[in-house]
Amino acid sequence: MVQAATAGPILRPAPDKVLTATAGAWLATALIGQWAFVTYILASYAWPAAQGNIAAWADRALKGYEPGDTVGNLVFGAHVMMAAVMSFGGALQLVPQIRARARGFHRWNGRVFLATAFAISLGGLYLVWVRHATTTLVGEIAITLNALLIFGFGAMAWKTAVARDIAAHRRWAMRTFMVANGVWFMRLGYMAWTILNQGPVGMGDNLEGPFDVFLSFAAYLVPLAGVEAYLRIRDGAGPTGKAVAAGVLMVLTAITAVGVFGAAAFMWGPRIVQALAA
Repeated sequence: MVQAATAGPILRPAPDKVLTATAGAWLATALIGQWAFVTYILASYAWPAAQGNIAAWADRALKGYEPGDTVGNLVFGAHVMMAAVMSFGGALQLVPQIRARARGFHRWNGRVFLATAFAISLGGLYLVWVRHATTTLVGEIAITLNALLIFGFGAMAWKTAVARDIAAHRRWAMRTFMVANGVWFMRLGYMAWTILNQGPVGMGDNLEGPFDVFLSFAAYLVPLAGVEAYLRIRDGAGPTGKAVAAGVLMVLTAITAVGVFGAAAFMWGPRIVQALAA
């Protein structure tokens, strides 16, 4: 029995397989949502800019265009375009098959992801503290904390990659991915919450409602807590713990799917159609 077990292929316990499969399901859902977000950015911002109509940005929720503010408009344009680049390639960094079979692409895509994440964070701080793009002090603090986490986690992801500490690098890269996509998670959170509650419960007109305040921080802290729990359970928990974690991850995947559907159908889709029809 021992010889047969050691000579043949190593079989992973069922809870390990289920946990890996549910993580893969979440990643597939995230990929769909990320690329839907990219399509929205290109249609709503890149397409009008290509037509020489950046004034169309003024109709967007972010109020990206302000007459006479050349620097602010340039910063905003660069901010959203780099968000498209980061969103398109970021989730690909987490795909194991790409890491194993396309290492050169993984390395360069990772560099692009970190560079754009850092630049987006700097631009976000400018838009918040100089252009005052948010409506509340809580929002400004939440965005600032988010940027600081991106800088810190991204620096560690880079440092561990240079040191060839692959295990630590993957952990820091996953943390960076979660906090760097706080804006995306926020949109999914709003839509999933609205759909599940059949209305905008706890939301204010100026994003000052209790759910608004909660989501300002939860949009990146909850995904960060989730990936921390996943990593610790994956590497150290027993079969029961992994089975429970897989069940929780299934629920989170379903909520993510609801958020992706809601954002694509009610938030991004109509604006894509409107932008392309203009």
